[in-house]
Amino acid sequence: MRMSLRGRIVAGTVAAIILAVAGLGLTVGVLVGRDLRGSLDQTLHDRAIDIVRLSVSTPALLTAPGALASPTGGTEVDVEVFDRHGKVIASSPALGGRRLPGDALVAQALASGTGGYATGTFAGAPIRMYAAPVADVGGAAAGGAVLAGSSLGAVTNTLGHVRAVIALSAIAAAVIGGLLAALVAGRGLRPLRRLTVAAGAIEHTGDASQRLPQVGSPREIAELTGTLNGMLAALEHSRATERRFLADASHELRTPLTSLRGNAAYLARHGEDPEVLAAIEADAVRVGQLVDDLLALERAEAQEAPRERVDLAALAREGARRAGAELDGCHAAVVWGDRAALVGALGNLLDNARLHGPPGGPISVRLDVDAPWARLSVSDAGPGLAPEQVEAAFRRFWRGPESGTTPGSGLGLAIVRATATAHRGRVEVDGAQFTLVLPLAHDVAAEVAASC
Repeated sequence: MRMSLRGRIVAGTVAAIILAVAGLGLTVGVLVGRDLRGSLDQTLHDRAIDIVRLSVSTPALLTAPGALASPTGGTEVDVEVFDRHGKVIASSPALGGRRLPGDALVAQALASGTGGYATGTFAGAPIRMYAAPVADVGGAAAGGAVLAGSSLGAVTNTLGHVRAVIALSAIAAAVIGGLLAALVAGRGLRPLRRLTVAAGAIEHTGDASQRLPQVGSPREIAELTGTLNGMLAALEHSRATERRFLADASHELRTPLTSLRGNAAYLARHGEDPEVLAAIEADAVRVGQLVDDLLALERAEAQEAPRERVDLAALAREGARRAGAELDGCHAAVVWGDRAALVGALGNLLDNARLHGPPGGPISVRLDVDAPWARLSVSDAGPGLAPEQVEAAFRRFWRGPESGTTPGSGLGLAIVRATATAHRGRVEVDGAQFTLVLPLAHDVAAEVAASC
């Protein structure tokens, strides 16, 4: 079973706290241990030096009762005094005849005349020792050495207490941090749970007009809410567009189909009539053209990014020739595209110019290169579109104010825009000039002067 987001936050918080406290504990343990051992070494050094001074200044006191006993209230330090031959001549009363395990350390001090530290075991416990040489000046200890030793038990116990305190602190911090993380995560995820419930309700009803409840914080969830509501608005708009499209398509089909039924009924009653047959044929052509345009529009809108190299110059020449249009200008241009779709888009622009331009008026085709774009334009001698009509002209089934008398399905320009969008381009309108702007397949700036 996968852990919830809240569980992950709590687990991550607890793990982070434990790791942080463990790292801190390790560092503190090392530092405290070093300081405690350094302090003990200093104590052993100072005690040994005091005994060395005593043996030099008043050697007779070395054997006096209590002279080598540890100071009251300080760290307990046991001392042994050796002569130049390594024989013990005095020791602390606490040793009770026992010997510190520092023979090698004493031998080193006697041989080299320098002090040194060592760690050993005494009475089953670790012990730290320091040996200091005695100056060869009078007394039985002259030329000998002083060995001071103290148990490491206090250091070990202190480090154990420190580690225990750190471990308990880690557990307490992890528990408190986990509870706080659970509380904060619960409060932070509460808006997300409300969004989940609201989204489930929208899914259940299928009503895209509903919106998710707005939240003020946290900021990330507020941004997510805004994004989801924007998606719902886009979906609602898409559905409204589909409904309007279905209504418009039904309206466009109803007229020729009604005419077809009426003419068919007339033929059934009165027999063959050339005018009625011509009307039936015209209505059938209109329905067929409408269906073809609907299919072309659907293919253009669903088309993926095309990867076929298309020679726009050849396409412009062929389109102008078929439509009887003038080829005003033509430059070499190659684009990635769907040739059939681009031929259809150019044909729709030419049909649009023929329908809306003056009867028998000139129609021109022009291909320009403005790197990195190719511009394929079709224009007629008519007044063209007013600026306020440009956007409406690309809507489905729009045929202008004179739509009742204008032939065609009203889908031509919609197909042109869908084709341009599928080719990562656009359509520009300037009066009676419609321009299909497409990205070039390569930089042909050097070929601009090459006429086609």
